Amino acid sequence: MSRKTNLDALYGRRPDPKPTGEGEFAAANPAAPSPEFAPANQPPAPLPERRRSGAIGAMSGALRSLAAQADAAAALQTGASVVELDAGLIDDSFIADRVADANDPSLATLVESVRESGQQVPVLVRPHPTAEGRYQIAYGRRRTRAARILERPVRAVIRPLTDAELVVAQGKENLERRDLSFIERAFFALRMEQHGFPRATITSAMGVGKGDLSSLISVAKTVPEDVLAAIGPAPAAGRPRWRDLAEQVKTADRHALTTLLGDPAFQAKGTDERFAAVYTALAPKPEPKLKPQTWKDVEGRKVARVERATDRVALSFDETVEPGLADYVLDRLPEILAAYRASKG
Repeated sequence: MSRKTNLDALYGRRPDPKPTGEGEFAAANPAAPSPEFAPANQPPAPLPERRRSGAIGAMSGALRSLAAQADAAAALQTGASVVELDAGLIDDSFIADRVADANDPSLATLVESVRESGQQVPVLVRPHPTAEGRYQIAYGRRRTRAARILERPVRAVIRPLTDAELVVAQGKENLERRDLSFIERAFFALRMEQHGFPRATITSAMGVGKGDLSSLISVAKTVPEDVLAAIGPAPAAGRPRWRDLAEQVKTADRHALTTLLGDPAFQAKGTDERFAAVYTALAPKPEPKLKPQTWKDVEGRKVARVERATDRVALSFDETVEPGLADYVLDRLPEILAAYRASKG
């Protein structure tokens, strides 16, 4: 579903009628605007069109259609439905879709962009369901945060949304921008489930199938909240590495992990570096390799080689030095084992 279609649905607009017959492009440039935007932008009547055929006609039609969509979007942003709100009156969504990152470099970039060019795209809010005079964000939290930093009002569209409509709008905006990290999407899904939303609503908000949704929620249930808060969104860490880390946390030394998370040097790192530090700290340590030993007889000949690991010992004989010794030992293994067990008793 396109961004335009999503906005049409959220702002209560009806889709344009499908053009037919000789008026193929009539709906793209109507003689009179729809009542919703009439006070905001009154376009002139269209000029009569010359009929074109073939590729040139198709291209002209496509360009006119795109122009009409751009005009509609501009009307939406400049029309009466876009208002300015005090940023201090806007609260976050009741379902968090992002993980806070105190060292987020992109926020400073956004603040400078808003400072220089203004807020180009309005946020979507609803009247707060429990606090009169306040509002709740469907999407646009970072734009609102930038406005707070700059002490500017927020350009917003106000719509009366149910809880389900709000989280679906919130999820679809994130899906179209595709800037949520894997772990942010995982916890967004988990929080919706914990709030009691049915799976159909969650899959619609997330834009995923049931299998992928189960995988997202499974990982989110395993990663502790304090570990998530310390690491942050870690956009470079995808599903496999978060899944590995989730398994490693289960058997981790919690004291050592807490010490790492509280280290100022760790906290000063970027979010992806923090993930890498925790991932490395929790990764299974490779078993130390022991050097092979050589067994010599009284004459100094290297008769046997002993190789040890944590769970086994390998004994090999040099047949060129002592032919037949290996078979002799094998034949007497029952006697050796019995003698060994007797010595332990």
